[in-house]
Amino acid sequence: MSWGTELWDQFDSLEKHTQWGIDVLEKYIKFVKDRAEIELSYAKQLRNLSKKYQPKKNSKEEEEYRYSSTRAFLATLNEMNDYAGQREVISENMTSLIIGELTRYVQELKQERKSHFHDGRKAQQHVETCWKQLEATKRRFERDCKEADRAQQYFEKMDADINVTKADVEKARQQAQLRHQLAEDSKAEYSSTLQKFNSEQHDHYYTHIPNIFQKIQEMEERRIVRIGESMKTFAEIDRQVIPIIGKCLDEITKAAESVDHKNDSQMVIEAFKSGFEPPGDVDFEDFTQPMKRTVSETSLSNSRADGKYEPKFGGKSKGKLWPFIKKNKLMSLLTSPHQPPPPPPASASPSAVPNGPQSPKQQKEPLSHRFNEFMTSKPKIHCFRSLKRGLSLKLGAGPEDFSNLPPEQRRKKLQQKVDELNKDIQKEIDQRDALTKMKDVFIKNPQMGDAASVDHRLSELEQNIEKLRLEVQKFEGWLAEVEGRLPARSEQARRQSRLYEAQNTSAENSCAQDRESPDGSYTEEQSQEAEMKLSATDFDDEFDDEEPLPTIGTCKALYPFEGQNEGTVSVAEGEMLYVIEEDKGDGWTRIRRNEDEEGYVPTSYIEVYLDKNAKGAMTYI
Repeated sequence: MSWGTELWDQFDSLEKHTQWGIDVLEKYIKFVKDRAEIELSYAKQLRNLSKKYQPKKNSKEEEEYRYSSTRAFLATLNEMNDYAGQREVISENMTSLIIGELTRYVQELKQERKSHFHDGRKAQQHVETCWKQLEATKRRFERDCKEADRAQQYFEKMDADINVTKADVEKARQQAQLRHQLAEDSKAEYSSTLQKFNSEQHDHYYTHIPNIFQKIQEMEERRIVRIGESMKTFAEIDRQVIPIIGKCLDEITKAAESVDHKNDSQMVIEAFKSGFEPPGDVDFEDFTQPMKRTVSETSLSNSRADGKYEPKFGGKSKGKLWPFIKKNKLMSLLTSPHQPPPPPPASASPSAVPNGPQSPKQQKEPLSHRFNEFMTSKPKIHCFRSLKRGLSLKLGAGPEDFSNLPPEQRRKKLQQKVDELNKDIQKEIDQRDALTKMKDVFIKNPQMGDAASVDHRLSELEQNIEKLRLEVQKFEGWLAEVEGRLPARSEQARRQSRLYEAQNTSAENSCAQDRESPDGSYTEEQSQEAEMKLSATDFDDEFDDEEPLPTIGTCKALYPFEGQNEGTVSVAEGEMLYVIEEDKGDGWTRIRRNEDEEGYVPTSYIEVYLDKNAKGAMTYI
């Protein structure tokens, strides 16, 4: 089956058909180009989508991605980014393997087609030229034959006429012979031209045209094969990325299967656990006996030792659960020993000292009197410190030891700080080791550098390492303190939380006469008296003073005291200490051993000697 033999007379049809084939190829190229643009746009949109939902750095969203469900979502976003990358690979491969190759092939195909049809037209023109020559020789032969017949007839007429001279007859005869000779020559030329035309025509239709059409057929078949291969490549490009896309989908499935609701719930506990025990039951308050109300250790109104009671105050008491108390005030409470001081050993009687505080079994004056006296004497200091505390919290300021956090959260922050410092130490050590090696190289090869030039930097690194190690020791000390205190979940902690609740209510009602409760809501009463004594140290603990308190006297420890609670300090019997804050009525005195160690001790355990310029020499036993 050949176009040269079967389509020898369809030159124009083949020309149109091959042009249509090129148009189809160009249309397919445009289709692949549009597909590549769609893939590229799809990949771009997928990347933008993944980027849109990625957590922002150094934001709250980044912290939320520690849960398994959010980590799975983050893995899905990352896999979608990789998925978008595979769509880009499809676009790139289609552009390079199909569009680029077919575009070059179309240009070559157009040139080849143009060459073949130029040869066909040239062959056709040659045959047409031969045909014209044949027609010309045929017409000349025909004309010469007619002229020879006329000359012959004229000769015969002249020869039959008796009136014509012999010379005219001879002339007519010669003319007839000449015409016959011309006719013979034309005949020979026509015969030769005819043979030549037939030969050329035979070569044209059986040799030249078949060869040209065969080349055109091969060209068209190559085009068809090429477009088929391109379609196969089109499918293969997609098929090549299917395994990687499948892996992306498998990773998304794996991430989804890794979601652990139990672990997420445990992480919520670790993130928000305060480490405190919930408050105990609220005891019944019998208002039928106003001055003899029975209290217990777990009552919100009792923060003293056994045998003490506090008279009720005017106004209604509104119970609150302390988990809703503001965090800064709660933590400031936990940093000072608001639980009642322990009674001294039985070997000595605190009541023997004339100026000493009342015995734990003795009835003190109503707490409301002490509270009102304190607020009358230091209202400005109280309000100023509360204002300072509020401003510091708004500005994000916090104590270095994270004492404003609940125990569990404080432990995590301290551990994180220790890990960061250890990493910084390791970096400094690595730099020191590198400089030490460099110094050794300089010593061995002085031409490479001066060994003394790195001594200053080495000294700085040693100082930095020492500073960092001191910081680590400091934070590890706080961490050990927190870890040693966390397991203890006693009734004393619950009482302490209740004690703080009462103090919090009193402080807020007395400072600004506002009606805001510790949990941020408004109370029904415009004023509410506290159920415990309030000391100035409670407010001092709510923020860190930049300057230490001045010494107002000295004291001598009468008994040994083990400071196990936060804010207290251990003392030995007979030890001399500095007094920096006297007893405010709560049974505690703030003392200092040295510049870095200070805390509270029971007033009944020490003998205080105040300076003359303080409040006169007073002694507590």
